[in-house]
Amino acid sequence: MILSASRRTDIPNYYSDWLFNRIQEGFLYVRNPMNAHQVSKVILSPEIVDCIVFWTKNPAPMLPRLHELDAYPYYFQFTLTGYGRDIERHIPHKKTVILPIFQQLSHELGADRVIWRYDPIIFTDHYTPDYHIQAFGQIAKALCGHTTSCVISFVDYYVKNQKNMQNLHSYSLAGNDLNAFAKELATIAHSHGISVKTCAESIDLSYYNIGHSCCIDKDLIEKITGCKIHAGKDKNQRKECGCIESIEIGAYDTCQNGCLYCYANHSPKLISQNCGLYDADSPLLCGKLTEKDKITVRKVKSLKETQMTLEGFF
Repeated sequence: MILSASRRTDIPNYYSDWLFNRIQEGFLYVRNPMNAHQVSKVILSPEIVDCIVFWTKNPAPMLPRLHELDAYPYYFQFTLTGYGRDIERHIPHKKTVILPIFQQLSHELGADRVIWRYDPIIFTDHYTPDYHIQAFGQIAKALCGHTTSCVISFVDYYVKNQKNMQNLHSYSLAGNDLNAFAKELATIAHSHGISVKTCAESIDLSYYNIGHSCCIDKDLIEKITGCKIHAGKDKNQRKECGCIESIEIGAYDTCQNGCLYCYANHSPKLISQNCGLYDADSPLLCGKLTEKDKITVRKVKSLKETQMTLEGFF
């Protein structure tokens, strides 16, 4: 099994103590977002967990305790953009704080295991294509040698972020304008030894050496683990998403990054209520079990191929 930690919230930034406690105890609980009283118990044995994929904008709280993950293969999807606090409200200063953290994480894990995400890309009167090109170039220069891959995507409109996007007067690029912009990003990245790929985008930018990528990346997981992984496409994601199946361990309405484009938060009030329930010693993230909850042990197994095949012998 592959753990997703997390598409729903920034576990490394805000809930790393909870995660490390869960690993020590060997299990955690996850609520079904479609049925709040349906709770899954997920076993965290290293024999079952093939890889952990972390999403974060600031993994600093995890850095002193990374050694506690030595029994698990893992990598990071690290979002680092050029936005200020008008859009990413609670993220520390990028140049003086976040960039050094990215570089330190890369030093600990290796450049292949820290994926730079410059996404989502939002165009506004302030965050123009020229602004993004300049910001992207500065970050790419600073990350040269600290990552080998950059993932880009363009903002998607959801019910939870549509009002914020309208207030920002955001707009989209298309046709030649989009192609010229993508070409510029690819040229900059490649000059610093970084490949560029899109995430969950249907547009074809292969002419500019921009391929399609995925967050739960089968090829990367096989490279990290040294084993073939027998897993299919994640059917719970969009058609354009290339991720393989995984188990999500986060919870909606718990991320405190305050990003206006977020699809995982409904309101600041709900976030505050949920975060008030956070207990690092609880099996459940930001919540407590009730008498109405039904706990079911999730049936999971390793996805590693253990039997030798003839592939590669001929």
